[in-house]
Amino acid sequence: MTDKKAKTAAPIYKPKGFDVKQRQLLVAGQAVQSLADHYGTPFYVYDHALCQKRVVDLKAVMPDFTHIHYAIKANPMPDLVAKMAGWVDGLDVASGGELDVALVSGISPKNISFAGPAKQDWELEKALKAGVVVNVESAGELRRLSSLAQKHSQRARIAFRVNPDFELKSSGMKMGGGPKPFGIDAETLPEMLRDISQKWLDIEGLHIFTGSQNLKLSAIEEGLVNTLNLAKSLSREMGISFKHVNIGGGLGVPYFPGDLPLDLGEVGALYQKHLNKAKQEMPGVQFIMELGRFLVAEAGLYVTRVVDKKQSRGKTFLACDGGMHHHLSLSGNFGQIVRRNYPLDIANKMTTPKQDFETVDIVGPLCTPLDRLGDNVSLPRAEVGDLVVVYQSGAYGFTASPQAFLGHQPPKEVLL
Repeated sequence: MTDKKAKTAAPIYKPKGFDVKQRQLLVAGQAVQSLADHYGTPFYVYDHALCQKRVVDLKAVMPDFTHIHYAIKANPMPDLVAKMAGWVDGLDVASGGELDVALVSGISPKNISFAGPAKQDWELEKALKAGVVVNVESAGELRRLSSLAQKHSQRARIAFRVNPDFELKSSGMKMGGGPKPFGIDAETLPEMLRDISQKWLDIEGLHIFTGSQNLKLSAIEEGLVNTLNLAKSLSREMGISFKHVNIGGGLGVPYFPGDLPLDLGEVGALYQKHLNKAKQEMPGVQFIMELGRFLVAEAGLYVTRVVDKKQSRGKTFLACDGGMHHHLSLSGNFGQIVRRNYPLDIANKMTTPKQDFETVDIVGPLCTPLDRLGDNVSLPRAEVGDLVVVYQSGAYGFTASPQAFLGHQPPKEVLL
């Protein structure tokens, strides 16, 4: 009988850009401990320089005719959006509230687009008056927008959000293919357009978004090729030379053990290859990459303080003042089928020797077993008052969480 080989633990990726000094984790040169002492816990902190670097690095590898848009649903903190507006070529919003944030960011309204199902009339009216592009999701929405445009004697700028006739199966979150609440089925779009008056409509483009959180280069290429082929096909069938084609984004970031970051050089080479070819076939088209998570996720941390440490039937628990009400996706309740741990650290005990580590479960203050921050995590031995830090928290954190649950105070947000 032979011994089974021990399984090698999957590598845990922690983003670059956060330095360590005297065992303290730093954000933009400031110790997380100092920030916690000043602002209190829990809090989110974002390093704007890391966001800017991601935009700059991405633009450096993409074809120069490609525009980068920031989807502000990933992180709509107004101060951060105002910074992003100075670096990207456009902003994409998904509600009237986000549109308000975008309109005061300093970016031109002509470079703002508005997507999302169930847009209310007041939202369509706000978008119409502001002069932003509305990514139309259905025939009914198009009729309502056309009627509002006629009412105000103002032409509506539109693009068609297309539900493609293919599905990207390896996408982390699928947004197209099959029956979907998003967009107009590709095969019905030409006929739908023929049935609706275009008198008050300026048709500018297409928005084709297949899915998000892709970490496989082959999946990214598959989605890009299919998207470009569909755009060319619709242009021919509809007899429209579109001004722009929003090809979505979907570039992923590594959250869980075993995930590895995308190589930007490889991503850029892939887009150079296919977009340069598409540009020759559609010379008048501007290609837009719409990205949210990829631009901001790795620039943010969530910080919570250990309030209690207890033993229960052989397990060690760290109970913290923050949890799923502040960071829903961290708990696994934001799309995960099986909960997995985000990368974690004890911010005030960095560079601790491995012999001083312990395996713990980290929980929040809510009266529900769903409030979990980490399961069986090996971390430096922590005590009451120490700081648990969660990496990859710059996207879908603060505003994607049920902060009113059980009446706890909301976390603070800090932009450095």
